[in-house]
Amino acid sequence: MKPKHKGRNPPAQFPPPPGREAFTPKEWAVIERYRTPHQVQQFLRALPYNWEKQGETLRTFRGVVRHWQAHCLEGALTAATILEQHGYPPLLLDLESQDLLDHVLFLFRHRGRYGTVARSRDAGLHGRKPVFRTLRQLVMSYVDPYVDGSGRIKGYGVFDLRSLRRCDWRLSRRSVRAVERALIKMPHQKLTTSDQRYQAILRQFKAFKKKYPDRPVTFYSSRHQWL
Repeated sequence: MKPKHKGRNPPAQFPPPPGREAFTPKEWAVIERYRTPHQVQQFLRALPYNWEKQGETLRTFRGVVRHWQAHCLEGALTAATILEQHGYPPLLLDLESQDLLDHVLFLFRHRGRYGTVARSRDAGLHGRKPVFRTLRQLVMSYVDPYVDGSGRIKGYGVFDLRSLRRCDWRLSRRSVRAVERALIKMPHQKLTTSDQRYQAILRQFKAFKKKYPDRPVTFYSSRHQWL
């Protein structure tokens, strides 16, 4: 799958992405091997989830390759760094939740349709195929899988990582908290969903977890849209 915009230069107000010389051989090997959103999604799925057992982290692509694990925001930064090298703008989609446990994904477009790449503890919150005509339609595909007893999407926003001029979100060896702060501060589009639908999915989720406490929750009708 090749991005429609591949080969074009980013907007003039943004500096170009770092060249090959900025990456270590191991990092560049990852970039060379995973060239499409689907391939990057498979890479992230194969990585162990970062449960932050030794304290909170917010690692860049460099940190993820070094520690070989990632949580959702680290996965989104990793996808952005890899796919930027293959012509995709480094955009993040932030899903704002009522329980303050937001989910962050890499956002891309292919042939005018929206898709995502993501890492999550929940099976239904990984990436989506580029089949959505609007951003709202894409976000709606996450509404049901987001319900887990406390979570419910209440808004969403898109952030261009290139606007962070003083934060090395690609290759810093430190936690990049500036990314998290920027996502919190940026405007979010309010998303209103049906209370009846929410309660129905919540009951279904609780019943499934009671019956299958150790299984991933995958009963959603939108599974054919998952990347």
